[in-house]
Amino acid sequence: MYIDFHTHGKLAKKLPFSTEYTDWLFDQARRAGLDALCLTEHFNTLQFEEIYRYLEQTGEKEGDTLVLANGLRIFPGMETDIAEGGHILSVGSMGEILELNRRLEPYKERGSFLPFRELMKLFSEYHVIVGGAHPFREGGHIPELPPEDLASLQFLDLNGKDVALNREETEEKTYALAEQLRLPVVGGSDTHQAIQYGCIRTWMEKEVSEISDLWKEMQEKKHKIEIADHARDQVQNAALLKRTLKTVHELGGNYVSVLLNRSVIS
Repeated sequence: MYIDFHTHGKLAKKLPFSTEYTDWLFDQARRAGLDALCLTEHFNTLQFEEIYRYLEQTGEKEGDTLVLANGLRIFPGMETDIAEGGHILSVGSMGEILELNRRLEPYKERGSFLPFRELMKLFSEYHVIVGGAHPFREGGHIPELPPEDLASLQFLDLNGKDVALNREETEEKTYALAEQLRLPVVGGSDTHQAIQYGCIRTWMEKEVSEISDLWKEMQEKKHKIEIADHARDQVQNAALLKRTLKTVHELGGNYVSVLLNRSVIS
């Protein structure tokens, strides 16, 4: 099973949710060779719950996952900011992720983010897998947190954006921290645009649909992370596409129509 552990279902968190755009994204994910992905949408994105309600209507529930018509398996998740600076990924059942998101409502604005320790205490009340997203990205301070706090993490994200920028340094630092904390490392593209799918992906021996089974596979560390030879180009082109489509929206245009009418990327 090829899985991407860090993905988004919207072009940007401040843009309205578009079913057409999300359908296109997930179709392209399948075409890029993915069997599954963790939908770790930003916890403070507009219409967070609507995204999952739409997927619930269009997909089939299997275990803790939602399986779309094209066969793509979706593990529900969320990416949450912490007061210290940095992002935390959580993956669980749709019901628990939605409940967590509702409980985080008072903490969604910059300046009111929960401190790491408090967020982890909240997560501990649920059956979710929790990891550090792109731990060495500029502006984040996850590695600087006390070791006793970091011990509550369950995995680290080897992030496609950071690998594309500096693969050697990103791998060296991420794996060193993972070894120190005795955590598994998994690959996540961090994509908001389909071009970025496949820049990094994780191969797992078994296809699973339960969060407990996914965690078991991660713990056994039999998985392999694959990085595309052209990952840097994918990330750069995806960033250009995102900026262009956001500009179309800001100018009053329909960025989804512009995107889907371009045969070169459809």
